[in-house]
Amino acid sequence: MSLLHDVDVPTKKATFAMACFWAPDALFGTTPGVIRTRVGYAGGTKEGPTYRSLGDHTESIDIDFDPSAVTFAKLLDIFWKNHDPTARTTKQYTSLIFYHDDEQKKLAEQTLKEQEGKHTSPIVTQIIPAGTFWDAEDYHQKYRLQQHDWLMKAIGMKCGPKLKTSHVAARLNGYVVGRGGVAQFEGDIARLGLSDEVSDFVRKLCIKYENAGPFC
Repeated sequence: MSLLHDVDVPTKKATFAMACFWAPDALFGTTPGVIRTRVGYAGGTKEGPTYRSLGDHTESIDIDFDPSAVTFAKLLDIFWKNHDPTARTTKQYTSLIFYHDDEQKKLAEQTLKEQEGKHTSPIVTQIIPAGTFWDAEDYHQKYRLQQHDWLMKAIGMKCGPKLKTSHVAARLNGYVVGRGGVAQFEGDIARLGLSDEVSDFVRKLCIKYENAGPFC
C-alpha cells in the first residue's frame, strides 16, 4: 500500500469545543476538505493541562482544512448540527468556537444569532479568540481507530506524532464508527491507498455504524 498520510496543500485552522472530543474527531475526520485533526485542551489559563489535571480548559478539536475544498461556514454548520449548544455542563465539556481571524469571528457571530432563533433554551456557546492549543495525551488521538489493533498495524500506525498528522488516520478514525457513510468511504478507498483487506475490514464497520450518529 502507498497510504495517503501526508497531503501537501495550503490549509487554514478551525478549532471547536462541542462536549467530548472523541466524537468531533471522528466527525470532522471524514468531512471532505479536512486534512488533519487533533484533540486537546483549549480556552483556559493553566499551563500544560492534562486529562487528569485540566484546570480551566475545555476538551477541543483542532482542524486543518483546505479552504478550496470546504469553507469555514460549512464547518460551522457541522458544529451546530452535531451537539447541543444549550447544554449547561462543566467547563470541560462546554460549547466554544475559537476564531483564528476576523472573518471567522464574523461568521461565527452570524451563525450564533441564527441559532438563537432556533432554540427555546439559551445557547451557552461562546466565541473567543484561539490561543494555545495543548495536545491531549496520545491515547486520546484518533481514539476510535486505536480501538482496532489489527487496523492500526495494517496501516503502520502507532501512538505518537504521526497519528495526529496522518490524513488516512483521520479518515479511518471516522469511517470505523460510520461517519461519512459507506458511499463516501467507497470513493475514498483508492485515494487513500487502502488494500482490499483493510477496505473490507473498515467497510463492515462503516456499514454497521452508519446510522448510529455521533457518540463518545
